[in-house]
Amino acid sequence: MSLISVQNLSFAYGNDFIFQNASFRIDTNWKIGFVGRNGRGKTTFLRLLMGEMAYGGTIETSESFDYFPFSMPDGIAMEVIKNRVAPFSQWESDMEHALSIGDLEQFGEIQELYQANDGYCIEELIIKEANKLGLPESILKREFDTLSYGEQTKLMLAALFLRKNRFLLIDEPTNHLDMEGRRIVAKYLSGKQGFILVSHDRKFLDNCVDHILSINKNTIEVIAGNYSLWQGNKDRQDRYELEQEGQLKKEIRRLEKTKKEKAAWSDAAERRKIGFDPVKTEKSLTRRPNEGAKAKKLMKRAKAVQARQDAAIEEKTKLLHNIESAEDLKIHVLPAKQSKLLQLKEVCINYGARPLFLPLDLTVLEGDRIALSGPNGCGKSSLLRLILGHTIPHTGQVQITNRTIVSYVPQSTSHLAGTLKEYAGQMGIDETLFKTILRKLDFSRELFDKKIELFSAGQKKKVLLAGSLAQPAHLFIWDEPLNYIDVLSRIQIENLLREFQPTMIFVEHDEVFCQNTANRMILLSNKKDA
Repeated sequence: MSLISVQNLSFAYGNDFIFQNASFRIDTNWKIGFVGRNGRGKTTFLRLLMGEMAYGGTIETSESFDYFPFSMPDGIAMEVIKNRVAPFSQWESDMEHALSIGDLEQFGEIQELYQANDGYCIEELIIKEANKLGLPESILKREFDTLSYGEQTKLMLAALFLRKNRFLLIDEPTNHLDMEGRRIVAKYLSGKQGFILVSHDRKFLDNCVDHILSINKNTIEVIAGNYSLWQGNKDRQDRYELEQEGQLKKEIRRLEKTKKEKAAWSDAAERRKIGFDPVKTEKSLTRRPNEGAKAKKLMKRAKAVQARQDAAIEEKTKLLHNIESAEDLKIHVLPAKQSKLLQLKEVCINYGARPLFLPLDLTVLEGDRIALSGPNGCGKSSLLRLILGHTIPHTGQVQITNRTIVSYVPQSTSHLAGTLKEYAGQMGIDETLFKTILRKLDFSRELFDKKIELFSAGQKKKVLLAGSLAQPAHLFIWDEPLNYIDVLSRIQIENLLREFQPTMIFVEHDEVFCQNTANRMILLSNKKDA
């Protein structure tokens, strides 16, 4: 066991402080879930741990860190994973060379390293880890870049956990995992220790962490327990502070009033001091020094009282500093002229000889919120694009009501560029409404003047969501809208969909979100018994 000690950590981009005098400690045996709203600095903190940027304060640890995700070279999966664990190929070559020249001392030194890193059984260990992650041994014989993103994610995690003496920094591994994949990886991580995991999937965190590191509005805190425990504590604290808000504001107003009264008292004393004219009366000559001394004493007391009032006002105002605000969102749903907006008859998508899923019959009625589910690669995104009118090889019929206006949130944000004003123009949406929605999704006004390319992944996804919410439509089609989106924003969107009940079809692997929003679940499968 060792500790990572953070003391008085400060970091800023220009004049914008991300962290300011943050202090906390974490045990390297913990399984830590790392949460916080988009743009609060989660990835930045991981980069600071890696030593990639300069900062104020201190981070003390004896640990070496590994970061996920990372780039992988081309090659057979088994070989690239082996050499990510340790440089086995280089060591094997060096041992062979040492033997060829008869340098037994060098051979022994390299062999000791090789053995200490499980070199003689590394392939068996990789196979064992792959099996824990639901991957067959045969997958390790394929070229790594031919694997799905979900398969690559699982093997990369296996490689990191097979490395010796590393503390892992795992940044949003769930974005390429379907529901079943998330369950498998959560179970895998629950059997490990020594990592910080950034994720916004509530159930995923609950299933694999034992501590939560939280970047709040103005503080960073660490608690023992899973996400649900942390959220319960946070909700109770917020409710308590909100209950105290009326009392605190009343107390602040009282202090402000007292401060003004003392200031008026001081001013009156000053006027009395200067109001005596020594020329007019002899009595005034003897009274003026006394009045001046008295006024000076009163002024000194008044200023001391004012200073105490200022300090008290500042202290009481700070008590409400960590309440997270999440305003209600609205969606612009156009009324449908008829209840049936979309119908699929015996639809099948065929990219090759074998269809991606069994023929699908689906009728979408006004108010339906349909979640498409199924494993990665089963054709969910292709089906959404087919409905949107893209050229997708298929059989069957897609019938969509004439003049149906569709609002689409794509999975990728790679096309986003330019300013928010320019994006609103491209989308044909009201710029003021668009930016108002972004503000409700925790965008700061400073971001309005920045290029979208400079936004975090979560902020880019919020641009797509805000654009859709600002776009009047009969039917909303969202493809994995929550990738990189923070939990509080997810809850905002859940509340929105429950309240307005728009007609929509979406793909999302956040199990809690689907349970809270969808009124129908459609499983795409190529197996008849599914």
